[in-house]
Amino acid sequence: MQKRWLLITLVVLLLSSCGEKKAVYRKVSGATWGTTYNITYKAVEDLNDSIVAVMQQVDESLSAFNNSSLVSRINRGEHVKVDGLFTAVFDISKRVNRCSGGAFDPTVSPLINLWGFGYDKSVGGEPTQTQIDSALCYVGIADCSLVDEKIVKKHPLTEFNFSAVAKGYGCDLIAEMMRRNDCEDYMIEIGGEVVLSGENPDGKPWRIMIDAPIANNQSVTHQRYAVIEPGACGIATSGNYRNYKEIAGRRVGHTISPTTGRPVETTTASVTVIAPTAMEADAFATACMAMPLADAMKMMEAEDGVEAMFIISAGVEKLFTATTSGFPEIKEQ
Repeated sequence: MQKRWLLITLVVLLLSSCGEKKAVYRKVSGATWGTTYNITYKAVEDLNDSIVAVMQQVDESLSAFNNSSLVSRINRGEHVKVDGLFTAVFDISKRVNRCSGGAFDPTVSPLINLWGFGYDKSVGGEPTQTQIDSALCYVGIADCSLVDEKIVKKHPLTEFNFSAVAKGYGCDLIAEMMRRNDCEDYMIEIGGEVVLSGENPDGKPWRIMIDAPIANNQSVTHQRYAVIEPGACGIATSGNYRNYKEIAGRRVGHTISPTTGRPVETTTASVTVIAPTAMEADAFATACMAMPLADAMKMMEAEDGVEAMFIISAGVEKLFTATTSGFPEIKEQ
């Protein structure tokens, strides 16, 4: 009798083990929010539908290019309650706005449009000082607040554009979804913003390559500049090299100063920020591009758990690097 029960137990165990699914690495890529995404993760189940669902949630809340999104309705002056996504990006934006002395400001949208970098593609040429001064009247997230789940704007024509944090936040939200599904090994990249956790398919730490924008008289090219193993974190890179135009015979970048209302002139070609979340990294990277290098370095050194690498232009095809004290070691490529 005892042998019979032992045999039954062994059969049950064998059947159970045969029915168990094993976690495997999966890859998914596509387009969202006017950019691309590439995600690698290790999970028992296919999470692709959940990934798309999170992206849709972000689009419906935060996309300034979706006319029916929550932020678009707020920009039109509709009296609606904010959701948790809006609250999260609003709070981090207020924080980074304070840390940067106002250099980071998602209400700068009227100025971005004025200079032809926004959704109004009909704008061209250099705006007048009168036009700039008029647009500046609507800019200032420091003068906006949340009261009883409703936004109080600085001015009825104040608009929010959270593009500088939305991609990073989308990465964070997908990472949260994966952790809820017992997935701890993943690399999530949306439009260059990244979240890392665990190990890559080779069982090693994830490696991230940092490109350097090399400017010459005709264009901007890219070359591999550094490879790092930052561990579990969020990463974002910001620069003017991808989005610029010729105005009045000179090249101007898309980073607009909320203080002067004009494109920022800086020797910083790009900055890569590592932070606990991609949303934080995204916001601080944008802030650094809108600040003088010395001020940006000081801000980054003062932030716990946040590190940065600045790639600085020293003339045509000449670059040098500045990093905060805790930036990861550069690996052999």
